[in-house]
Amino acid sequence: MRLRSLLFAPADAPRKVEKAVGSGADGVILDLEDSVAPGAKEAARDEAVTVLRARPGALIVRINPRGTGWYLGDLAALVPARPAAILLPKCTSPADLLMLSGQIDVLEAAGGVPAGSVGVLLLATETAESLKTMDYAGVSPRLRALCFGAEDLSADLGISPRRPDGRLAATVAAARDRLLIAAAAACVAAIDTPFPDPRDPAGLEAETAAAAADGFSGKLCIHPGQLETVTAAFTPPPERIAWAREVVRLLEGSGAGVAILDGKMIDIAHLKLARRVLAMAPEGRSEERS
Repeated sequence: MRLRSLLFAPADAPRKVEKAVGSGADGVILDLEDSVAPGAKEAARDEAVTVLRARPGALIVRINPRGTGWYLGDLAALVPARPAAILLPKCTSPADLLMLSGQIDVLEAAGGVPAGSVGVLLLATETAESLKTMDYAGVSPRLRALCFGAEDLSADLGISPRRPDGRLAATVAAARDRLLIAAAAACVAAIDTPFPDPRDPAGLEAETAAAAADGFSGKLCIHPGQLETVTAAFTPPPERIAWAREVVRLLEGSGAGVAILDGKMIDIAHLKLARRVLAMAPEGRSEERS
Protein backbone atom coordinates (compact mmCIF):
# COMPACT_ATOMS: atom_id res chain seq x y z
CA MET A 1 0.00 0.00 0.00
CA ARG A 2 1.57 3.29 -1.18
CA LEU A 3 0.76 6.02 1.31
CA ARG A 4 2.34 9.23 0.06
CA SER A 5 -0.98 10.99 -0.60
CA LEU A 6 -4.29 9.98 0.97
CA LEU A 7 -7.36 11.96 -0.11
CA PHE A 8 -10.58 12.16 1.91
CA ALA A 9 -13.96 12.10 0.14
CA PRO A 10 -17.35 12.18 1.92
CA ALA A 11 -18.93 8.78 1.37
CA ASP A 12 -22.34 10.39 0.80
CA ALA A 13 -21.11 12.66 -2.00
CA PRO A 14 -20.89 10.47 -5.15
CA ARG A 15 -19.43 13.18 -7.36
CA LYS A 16 -16.64 13.91 -4.88
CA VAL A 17 -15.95 10.20 -4.50
CA GLU A 18 -15.74 9.76 -8.26
CA LYS A 19 -13.39 12.74 -8.54
CA ALA A 20 -11.21 11.42 -5.72
CA VAL A 21 -10.96 7.95 -7.28
CA GLY A 22 -9.73 9.49 -10.52
CA SER A 23 -7.43 12.00 -8.84
CA GLY A 24 -4.23 9.97 -8.82
CA ALA A 25 -3.99 9.88 -5.03
CA ASP A 26 -2.13 6.88 -3.63
CA GLY A 27 -5.19 6.18 -1.51
CA VAL A 28 -8.79 7.41 -1.37
CA ILE A 29 -10.46 7.50 2.04
CA LEU A 30 -14.25 7.25 1.99
CA ASP A 31 -15.23 9.26 5.03
CA LEU A 32 -18.08 8.27 7.32
CA GLU A 33 -17.00 10.47 10.22
CA ASP A 34 -16.37 14.23 10.23
CA SER A 35 -17.72 15.10 6.79
CA VAL A 36 -21.02 13.23 7.25
CA ALA A 37 -23.89 14.68 9.29
CA PRO A 38 -25.35 12.44 12.04
CA GLY A 39 -28.63 12.03 10.18
CA ALA A 40 -26.83 10.87 7.04
CA LYS A 41 -24.51 8.29 8.60
CA GLU A 42 -26.40 5.16 7.63
CA ALA A 43 -27.06 6.34 4.08
CA ALA A 44 -23.36 7.22 3.74
CA ARG A 45 -22.45 3.74 4.95
CA ASP A 46 -24.66 2.19 2.26
CA GLU A 47 -23.02 4.40 -0.37
CA ALA A 48 -19.58 3.33 0.82
CA VAL A 49 -20.50 -0.35 0.54
CA THR A 50 -21.67 0.17 -3.04
CA VAL A 51 -18.42 1.91 -3.99
CA LEU A 52 -16.30 -0.75 -2.27
CA ARG A 53 -18.06 -3.62 -4.04
CA ALA A 54 -17.23 -1.96 -7.36
CA ARG A 55 -13.56 -1.61 -6.36
CA PRO A 56 -12.71 -4.41 -3.89
CA GLY A 57 -9.39 -4.02 -2.14
CA ALA A 58 -8.79 -0.55 -3.56
CA LEU A 59 -10.22 1.99 -1.08
CA ILE A 60 -9.84 2.95 2.56
CA VAL A 61 -12.81 3.85 4.78
CA ARG A 62 -12.73 6.10 7.83
CA ILE A 63 -15.39 4.66 10.10
CA ASN A 64 -16.96 6.32 13.11
CA PRO A 65 -15.09 6.10 16.43
CA ARG A 66 -15.46 3.42 19.05
CA GLY A 67 -18.11 4.41 21.54
CA THR A 68 -20.48 5.80 18.92
CA GLY A 69 -23.65 4.06 17.86
CA TRP A 70 -22.35 3.69 14.31
CA TYR A 71 -19.02 1.94 14.97
CA LEU A 72 -20.11 -1.71 14.94
CA GLY A 73 -22.60 -1.16 12.14
CA ASP A 74 -19.87 0.41 10.04
CA LEU A 75 -17.58 -2.56 10.52
CA ALA A 76 -20.30 -5.16 9.96
CA ALA A 77 -21.30 -3.56 6.65
CA LEU A 78 -17.88 -2.59 5.34
CA VAL A 79 -15.54 -5.51 6.02
CA PRO A 80 -17.49 -7.97 3.80
CA ALA A 81 -17.26 -5.35 1.00
CA ARG A 82 -13.44 -5.69 1.13
CA PRO A 83 -11.88 -2.30 1.79
CA ALA A 84 -8.11 -2.07 1.50
CA ALA A 85 -8.08 -0.75 5.04
CA ILE A 86 -10.14 0.69 7.85
CA LEU A 87 -9.07 4.08 9.22
CA LEU A 88 -10.01 4.31 12.89
CA PRO A 89 -10.44 7.85 14.21
CA LYS A 90 -10.07 8.89 17.85
CA CYS A 91 -7.89 5.86 18.62
CA THR A 92 -7.03 6.16 22.30
CA SER A 93 -4.63 3.28 22.90
CA PRO A 94 -3.21 0.00 21.56
CA ALA A 95 -6.24 -1.69 23.15
CA ASP A 96 -8.44 -0.03 20.53
CA LEU A 97 -6.29 -1.52 17.76
CA LEU A 98 -6.36 -4.96 19.37
CA MET A 99 -10.15 -4.91 19.64
CA LEU A 100 -10.62 -3.61 16.10
CA SER A 101 -8.28 -6.24 14.71
CA GLY A 102 -10.18 -9.02 16.47
CA GLN A 103 -13.50 -7.73 15.20
CA ILE A 104 -12.18 -7.66 11.64
CA ASP A 105 -10.95 -11.24 12.11
CA VAL A 106 -14.50 -12.36 12.84
CA LEU A 107 -16.08 -10.32 10.06
CA GLU A 108 -13.59 -11.54 7.46
CA ALA A 109 -14.32 -15.14 8.38
CA ALA A 110 -18.08 -14.59 8.38
CA GLY A 111 -18.03 -12.68 5.10
CA GLY A 112 -15.74 -14.96 3.13
CA VAL A 113 -12.99 -12.33 2.96
CA PRO A 114 -9.43 -13.70 2.84
CA ALA A 115 -7.97 -13.63 6.35
CA GLY A 116 -5.77 -10.64 7.04
CA SER A 117 -6.60 -8.81 3.83
CA VAL A 118 -8.14 -5.73 5.49
CA GLY A 119 -5.49 -3.40 6.86
CA VAL A 120 -5.81 -0.78 9.60
CA LEU A 121 -4.69 2.83 9.80
CA LEU A 122 -5.02 4.71 13.07
CA LEU A 123 -5.59 8.38 13.74
CA ALA A 124 -3.55 8.08 16.89
CA THR A 125 -3.17 11.63 18.25
CA GLU A 126 -6.66 13.12 18.12
CA THR A 127 -7.20 13.25 21.87
CA ALA A 128 -5.05 14.01 24.89
CA GLU A 129 -5.87 10.53 26.19
CA SER A 130 -4.36 8.95 23.08
CA LEU A 131 -0.93 10.32 23.96
CA LYS A 132 -0.67 8.39 27.23
CA THR A 133 0.12 5.05 25.58
CA MET A 134 1.48 4.83 22.04
CA ASP A 135 3.27 1.48 21.98
CA TYR A 136 1.71 -0.13 18.90
CA ALA A 137 4.62 -2.43 18.10
CA GLY A 138 3.52 -6.03 17.69
CA VAL A 139 -0.14 -5.37 18.52
CA SER A 140 -1.58 -6.41 15.14
CA PRO A 141 -0.13 -7.35 11.75
CA ARG A 142 -3.03 -5.43 10.20
CA LEU A 143 -1.51 -2.09 11.17
CA ARG A 144 -0.27 -0.17 8.13
CA ALA A 145 0.23 3.37 9.44
CA LEU A 146 -0.15 5.78 12.33
CA CYS A 147 -1.72 9.08 11.29
CA PHE A 148 -1.13 12.43 12.96
CA GLY A 149 -4.28 14.49 13.59
CA ALA A 150 -3.56 18.05 14.68
CA GLU A 151 -6.99 19.66 14.42
CA ASP A 152 -8.92 17.32 16.74
CA LEU A 153 -6.06 17.24 19.23
CA SER A 154 -5.90 21.02 19.41
CA ALA A 155 -9.65 21.14 19.97
CA ASP A 156 -9.27 18.67 22.83
CA LEU A 157 -6.49 20.83 24.28
CA GLY A 158 -8.45 24.03 23.79
CA ILE A 159 -5.83 25.73 21.61
CA SER A 160 -5.22 26.70 18.00
CA PRO A 161 -3.15 24.03 16.21
CA ARG A 162 -0.90 26.50 14.38
CA ARG A 163 0.74 29.78 15.27
CA PRO A 164 0.43 32.79 12.93
CA ASP A 165 3.72 31.85 11.22
CA GLY A 166 2.38 28.36 10.40
CA ARG A 167 4.36 26.47 13.02
CA LEU A 168 2.51 23.98 15.20
CA ALA A 169 1.73 24.90 18.78
CA ALA A 170 4.19 23.38 21.25
CA THR A 171 1.90 20.67 22.64
CA VAL A 172 0.70 19.70 19.16
CA ALA A 173 4.30 19.56 17.91
CA ALA A 174 5.18 17.32 20.85
CA ALA A 175 2.40 14.91 19.85
CA ARG A 176 3.72 14.95 16.29
CA ASP A 177 7.17 13.91 17.51
CA ARG A 178 5.70 11.11 19.60
CA LEU A 179 3.77 9.76 16.64
CA LEU A 180 6.88 9.67 14.45
CA ILE A 181 8.73 7.68 17.09
CA ALA A 182 5.77 5.35 17.71
CA ALA A 183 5.42 4.60 13.99
CA ALA A 184 9.13 3.87 13.64
CA ALA A 185 9.00 1.55 16.66
CA ALA A 186 6.01 -0.29 15.16
CA CYS A 187 7.71 -0.46 11.72
CA VAL A 188 4.78 1.23 9.97
CA ALA A 189 4.36 4.43 8.00
CA ALA A 190 3.77 7.78 9.69
CA ILE A 191 1.20 9.95 7.90
CA ASP A 192 1.07 13.71 8.51
CA THR A 193 -2.01 15.75 9.40
CA PRO A 194 -4.04 17.46 6.67
CA PHE A 195 -3.17 21.03 5.78
CA PRO A 196 -6.45 22.86 6.40
CA ASP A 197 -6.38 25.60 3.74
CA PRO A 198 -6.53 24.48 0.09
CA ARG A 199 -6.10 28.14 -0.94
CA ASP A 200 -2.62 28.40 0.60
CA PRO A 201 -0.23 26.43 -1.65
CA ALA A 202 2.87 28.02 -0.11
CA GLY A 203 1.79 26.96 3.37
CA LEU A 204 1.07 23.44 2.15
CA GLU A 205 4.45 23.19 0.45
CA ALA A 206 6.32 24.36 3.55
CA GLU A 207 4.46 22.04 5.92
CA THR A 208 4.78 19.06 3.59
CA ALA A 209 8.51 19.59 3.01
CA ALA A 210 9.05 19.71 6.77
CA ALA A 211 7.05 16.51 7.23
CA ALA A 212 9.10 14.67 4.61
CA ALA A 213 12.36 15.90 6.16
CA ASP A 214 11.26 14.73 9.60
CA GLY A 215 10.43 11.18 8.50
CA PHE A 216 6.78 11.11 7.56
CA SER A 217 5.94 8.82 4.63
CA GLY A 218 2.89 10.73 3.42
CA LYS A 219 0.18 13.24 4.21
CA LEU A 220 -3.58 13.26 4.51
CA CYS A 221 -5.26 15.57 1.97
CA ILE A 222 -8.63 17.29 1.96
CA HIS A 223 -8.63 18.61 -1.62
CA PRO A 224 -7.43 17.17 -4.95
CA GLY A 225 -5.45 20.35 -5.54
CA GLN A 226 -3.11 19.35 -2.72
CA LEU A 227 -2.08 16.04 -4.28
CA GLU A 228 0.64 17.18 -6.67
CA THR A 229 2.59 19.02 -3.96
CA VAL A 230 2.19 16.20 -1.45
CA THR A 231 3.10 13.38 -3.82
CA ALA A 232 6.19 15.22 -5.03
CA ALA A 233 7.42 15.87 -1.50
CA PHE A 234 7.29 12.20 -0.56
CA THR A 235 8.73 10.86 -3.82
CA PRO A 236 12.51 10.32 -3.68
CA PRO A 237 14.48 12.05 -6.48
CA PRO A 238 16.21 9.85 -9.10
CA GLU A 239 19.66 10.22 -7.51
CA ARG A 240 18.30 9.06 -4.14
CA ILE A 241 16.68 6.04 -5.77
CA ALA A 242 19.92 5.21 -7.56
CA TRP A 243 21.80 5.40 -4.24
CA ALA A 244 19.26 3.09 -2.59
CA ARG A 245 19.49 0.52 -5.40
CA GLU A 246 23.25 0.49 -5.10
CA VAL A 247 23.09 0.01 -1.32
CA VAL A 248 20.77 -2.95 -1.80
CA ARG A 249 23.03 -4.41 -4.49
CA LEU A 250 26.15 -4.12 -2.34
CA LEU A 251 24.70 -5.37 0.93
CA GLU A 252 21.67 -7.52 0.21
CA GLY A 253 22.95 -9.03 -3.03
CA SER A 254 26.35 -9.98 -1.64
CA GLY A 255 25.31 -10.84 1.90
CA ALA A 256 28.03 -8.52 3.23
CA GLY A 257 27.52 -6.68 6.52
CA VAL A 258 29.43 -3.59 5.41
CA ALA A 259 30.61 -2.10 2.12
CA ILE A 260 32.04 1.08 0.66
CA LEU A 261 29.89 3.32 -1.55
CA ASP A 262 31.21 6.61 -2.93
CA GLY A 263 34.08 6.41 -0.48
CA LYS A 264 31.83 6.03 2.56
CA MET A 265 31.07 2.99 4.70
CA ILE A 266 27.54 1.64 4.53
CA ASP A 267 26.01 -1.00 6.79
CA ILE A 268 22.70 -2.51 7.88
CA ALA A 269 21.29 0.89 8.93
CA HIS A 270 21.82 2.19 5.40
CA LEU A 271 20.19 -0.94 3.99
CA LYS A 272 17.11 -0.31 6.11
CA LEU A 273 16.96 3.28 4.87
CA ALA A 274 17.49 2.17 1.27
CA ARG A 275 14.54 -0.22 1.45
CA ARG A 276 12.36 2.59 2.72
CA VAL A 277 13.47 4.87 -0.12
CA LEU A 278 12.66 2.19 -2.70
CA ALA A 279 9.26 1.58 -1.13
CA MET A 280 8.44 5.24 -1.74
CA ALA A 281 9.82 5.30 -5.28
CA PRO A 282 7.55 5.86 -8.31
CA GLU A 283 5.98 2.78 -9.87
CA GLY A 284 8.61 0.57 -11.50
CA ARG A 285 11.70 2.39 -10.29
CA SER A 286 12.10 0.26 -7.19
CA GLU A 287 12.63 -2.72 -9.48
CA GLU A 288 15.18 -1.10 -11.80
CA ARG A 289 18.76 -2.30 -11.78
CA SER A 290 21.81 -0.27 -12.68
